[in-house]
Amino acid sequence: MWMLLLLPYIGLLWVPFYNFAEPSLFGFPFFYWYQLAWVPISSLLIWLVWRSRAPDETQ
Repeated sequence: MWMLLLLPYIGLLWVPFYNFAEPSLFGFPFFYWYQLAWVPISSLLIWLVWRSRAPDETQ
């Protein structure tokens, strides 16, 4: 499950992959809304990893 935390890193690391103006969403170029979309996705992934950890893995 910890590998899920690499998805936002990989998805945002390679800028030429999302360095486009189209398709726009609500007037925002793809470059901006793609990055903003990763905020809730990253939060969801962090939550999933947190929920899947064993109970004895405390601080």
